[in-house]
Amino acid sequence: MTRSRSGKWSRRRSCFASRPPKDRGRRQVSTRDLSAGFKPAPSLARGSIHEAFRAAGVVLCLAVYANPALAHDYAIGPLKIGHPWARATPPSAKVGGGYLSIENTGSELDRLVGGSTEAAARLEIHETSLSDGIMRMREMTEGVPIPASTKVELKPSAVHLMLVDLKAPLKQGDKVKATMVFERAGSVAVELQVQGVGAPQPTAPEHSGH
Repeated sequence: MTRSRSGKWSRRRSCFASRPPKDRGRRQVSTRDLSAGFKPAPSLARGSIHEAFRAAGVVLCLAVYANPALAHDYAIGPLKIGHPWARATPPSAKVGGGYLSIENTGSELDRLVGGSTEAAARLEIHETSLSDGIMRMREMTEGVPIPASTKVELKPSAVHLMLVDLKAPLKQGDKVKATMVFERAGSVAVELQVQGVGAPQPTAPEHSGH
């Protein structure tokens, strides 16, 4: 309150009086807008954004681990081993088949020469081939060559792993620990996921368990 020269007192707003801060970047809603049915969009709090990203990360991790093809890759030196798996066997079967892919990203030839597994007495490398209309199988005693810059597939009705003298039947959902031995790269531990009877399988009449 200030006093003029005439002696009258009057109220004058001080320049230092507090004023409500302006909300920059946000639309000012008037009474007319509200009467017209305008509803301002709710703002997303910073904490909500963090929670959304965290939830998305959890979903992505679950998707990766739920897919066995994404979760079962191995590497040793320049060799990449992809998705080792086996087929379930009947209760009386004494042999089973194992399958995987091997990619050589290096510049030198390597060779899969053998391996071992806790599920059987021996792990051998076999090849199934068609000769004169008859499916035949032989052991590859010299192993499987893995040329440089090449991917080799061990699959049904072709080159595959043979689990000989099974200690117990292979059941769907089991994980069979095995060791692959390479001539140059050395040894690497892998797990073969046992899939059901509906999984791809060889047509060879011999060794019905693989």
